[in-house]
Amino acid sequence: MSIEQLISTYGYTAIVIGTFFEGETILVMGGFAAHLGYLNLKMVILSALLGTFIGDQLFFYIGRVKGKKFLENRPAWKLKAEKVFVLMEKHQLWLILGFRFLYGLRSVTPFLIGTSKIAPLSFLILNIIGASIWAVIIGAMGYLFGQSAEIILGEIKKYEILFFAIIAGVGIAVWSIYLLSRDRK
Repeated sequence: MSIEQLISTYGYTAIVIGTFFEGETILVMGGFAAHLGYLNLKMVILSALLGTFIGDQLFFYIGRVKGKKFLENRPAWKLKAEKVFVLMEKHQLWLILGFRFLYGLRSVTPFLIGTSKIAPLSFLILNIIGASIWAVIIGAMGYLFGQSAEIILGEIKKYEILFFAIIAGVGIAVWSIYLLSRDRK
């Protein structure tokens, strides 16, 4: 199976699954694949929106049901959560709209928001708005990356595997640095 067939067959599913958990790297790759013509940019953005929205809603409800007990059993987490709660009291709207842009905090923030007093309907509405903004911006970044590479290199289909590897490598490097810095703290 060629890379084109692989991406065309499983690309949207991979984007939904990848954005369910974190997703910046997979979404940039999806935008790049859309520029190459393997995927449709609107469907890439819609897939990302669906994955991130469902993931955030799930983590919110897990936080709603199990969050307080979970935090009580982990005092170190409880102290960090208190900082998020203070931030949420001051900037609730901006926190909910923008948490997905805070790398490494996408899955924990909806969980913590779920433990707060925010109404589920309020979170749902703000979550769909924030997820939409995130999916459009990050998906467009991947598409524009493809355009920029094409302007610089000309026909980029010759380099597609290299570009996908670079995007994946950058994503893995950023994630690794984040994990190492988190472990040191």
